[in-house]
Amino acid sequence: MKLGVFTCLLGDKSLDEALSYFSEKGIQMVEIGCGGYPGKSHADPEILLNDDKALEEFKNTIKKYNLEISALSCHGNPVHPQKDIAQAFDKDIRNCILLAEKLGITQINTFSGCPGDHEGAKYPNWVTCPWPDDFLTILEYQWNEVLIPYWKDLVKFAKEHGVNKIALELHPGFSVYNTHSLLKLREAVGKEIGANLDPSHLIWQGMDPVAVIRELKDAIFHFHAKDTKIDIYNTAKNGVLDTQHYGDVINRSWVFRSVGYGNEYSKWKDIISNLRLVGYDYAISIEHEDSLMSQNEGLTKAVEFLKEVITFEGTGEMWWA
Repeated sequence: MKLGVFTCLLGDKSLDEALSYFSEKGIQMVEIGCGGYPGKSHADPEILLNDDKALEEFKNTIKKYNLEISALSCHGNPVHPQKDIAQAFDKDIRNCILLAEKLGITQINTFSGCPGDHEGAKYPNWVTCPWPDDFLTILEYQWNEVLIPYWKDLVKFAKEHGVNKIALELHPGFSVYNTHSLLKLREAVGKEIGANLDPSHLIWQGMDPVAVIRELKDAIFHFHAKDTKIDIYNTAKNGVLDTQHYGDVINRSWVFRSVGYGNEYSKWKDIISNLRLVGYDYAISIEHEDSLMSQNEGLTKAVEFLKEVITFEGTGEMWWA
């Protein structure tokens, strides 16, 4: 496995400045945002696809710091019910794929998206329960009329351009948010659909990351190292379906934390061990969204923590057996 980071953490810095900083911390792989919510501060496909000199400079900057790109990320909602919003996200995803092709990268990270509840809807409708039956009717429309047709077409486009792994982050608010929904889309569309597994979103839903890892197995294409801390007192009062602002930390039922500040070493060692058990041997990409720490301190502590739990070397022979 290799220690990675999602570079949008330092989106206010140039690519060279960000990579210099990450390299000094011992980072080995970088996940680079190139559209959608992560932005394009370090890689703008509309420039890099049309300017050979800029593309060469980009590649040379990566090489300069002896880093590898784990994935290009362009998280968004390409099935948003407002067509102009959906088209903008779809354009970013397709440009991300074209840039991956140019760079010889075979995978991207994004979201599944979430449609509205009918053709004329204005906003996404994330369904969380099966009753009243209206909600099942919404799900049938979203999956059969929008989600599956969109991803079949997108996967076809990706394969034509050398991208055979589309890693969807299991994220509430979008149609793919848990194990069942990821596998449902993968079965309907193809094995090019997999997971960018982020334990932080699983933990607050009450899921066990280890159980998810064991179920998804080779459908795990990428991994985000981010933790969640459950506030047992606020959760006891309000449950985990919390719509209070992320900045209102003291009143929230849960908050994102740097790894180690939500769960102990033993939990993370178990997560890493089970990733290896199912054959995952790729990036452990830090996504720092801890509102109680600075960019520098949150990343530094995450790096120090993960160096203790990641298994970097290949397995040896069972010399004792």
